[in-house]
Amino acid sequence: MPGERTKYAWRREILATRAQVSPAEHAVEAAALATSTARLTGVDDVVCAYVPVRGEPGDLRMLDALCEHGATVLLPVTGEPGPLSWARYEGADSLRKARYGLLEPATETLPPATVAEAATILVPALAVDRRGVRLGRGAGYYDRTLGAARAEVRLIAVVRDNELVDRLPEEPHDRRMGWALTPGGGLRQLGRDLPVSPE
Repeated sequence: MPGERTKYAWRREILATRAQVSPAEHAVEAAALATSTARLTGVDDVVCAYVPVRGEPGDLRMLDALCEHGATVLLPVTGEPGPLSWARYEGADSLRKARYGLLEPATETLPPATVAEAATILVPALAVDRRGVRLGRGAGYYDRTLGAARAEVRLIAVVRDNELVDRLPEEPHDRRMGWALTPGGGLRQLGRDLPVSPE
């Protein structure tokens, strides 16, 4: 559609807005996300998640809340471009610095196919629209990874409240998210824009 904003323009705008978020505001949002995350899964569920960095909403409390409720939390291990490998999160002390400014577990690296064990996948996003179209940073790691997930997996984009938008540009390889998790709105089902309870 003529005049539609490109993914590049969306990324530039959102990253600029995130850079203006104060540490105090980020902390409040992270606490709210941790509270919501604690209610996402049952005991013994496998959850693929990530460590928020570089202004992404949330912090390690999200992961700790999942663990405290009995979930097995797997985090991505970034290698060469391709599907993500995974490793088990065992607390902050299990993390090490990795490429792209990320933090990854120093525990055993598991193959990309491990993503098929997950009942829930928390997916980092710059924005997601009400149809479920996700805007990532453009490296394509998740696009290459999510195809191996179970068809019934719950895909949840974690964004700030103003990053849940009406419409984003979509490409054929994009996998739509089923849910958005925001600090102010909690878990919201996408595709029909109805707020739902995570319980």
